[in-house]
Amino acid sequence: MAVYTRIDEQDLQKALADFDIGTLAGIEGIADGVENSNYHLFTDKNGTRLRHILTLFEKRVNAEELPFYLGYMRHLRGHGIDCPAAEKNRAGTEIFTLSGKPAIITTFLQGAWPRDITPAHCAAVGDVLARMHLAAKDFMPKRRNTMALGAWRGLIHACAREADTLENGLFTALDTALDDTEKNWPQRLPQGAVHADLFPDNVFFENGQLSGVIDFYFACTEIFAYDLMLTLNPWCFDKTGALDTAKSSAFLKAYHAVRPLSAPEIAALPLMGRAAALRIVATRMYDWFNPAKDAVVTPKDPMEHVRILRFHQNAADSGAYGFAP
Repeated sequence: MAVYTRIDEQDLQKALADFDIGTLAGIEGIADGVENSNYHLFTDKNGTRLRHILTLFEKRVNAEELPFYLGYMRHLRGHGIDCPAAEKNRAGTEIFTLSGKPAIITTFLQGAWPRDITPAHCAAVGDVLARMHLAAKDFMPKRRNTMALGAWRGLIHACAREADTLENGLFTALDTALDDTEKNWPQRLPQGAVHADLFPDNVFFENGQLSGVIDFYFACTEIFAYDLMLTLNPWCFDKTGALDTAKSSAFLKAYHAVRPLSAPEIAALPLMGRAAALRIVATRMYDWFNPAKDAVVTPKDPMEHVRILRFHQNAADSGAYGFAP
């Protein structure tokens, strides 16, 4: 989450008049995250103060694809997975326009994301991710992953001149890693609808229990094992690129207990780990050197996932992650 677009309160009051959630009582920007503009939205309805999340969709979200995200969230709620619900206006529409951007208002989930991640957190995330992947079996809509392998080279090459200011030889190393990933990309692994951005700040816990999953705006049709490692990386590595095998073992075992991984999926984990690290390096590096003007957002260090990439490049098999079923 982040804030790129400022909101005029009079425009927001007019927009709220179309909803049955009360009158505007306050609004606070959320600086976490990197993609869309997000606000805590407070309303007063019959003397009761209500809390919501207001999201304005920015550069990497196509408004035409919003029904996919919202439908996926509804589908997951129908399978017992807690995630936000979009409020509908009096015309029955979830998506509206605010400050020239497509916007939605969603319910507020209780809890907070964990700042001090433990193996127990990782096990809970592995469990919910497996249940999300199983739920995808009967979710028919498809969405092409616009941040798939084909997009990474363009983002990294756009930073060709600047990349080596982060580390000497970095651009060449990343370009070589891209070549290797493209050459070895698997064609037959199970796939379906995935979250594709299940970072710690998108998972809430309350009283030690996982209370909800948020921020579905990278969701797409993709390989489950790729989504698995895209989730493992931020949950189980520290900022130095060191893997905590207690965390990764708990995460993978919890996932495997709910949705058993096939032998080809297990064999692909190091490759999918490299791919997941490259995906984050690509967007983080591009945003690092091309920051949005006047945005309330903290750029994320691309080198964190460069170090994770190097771990995966040296991983011989799933045993490197403490997982040998």
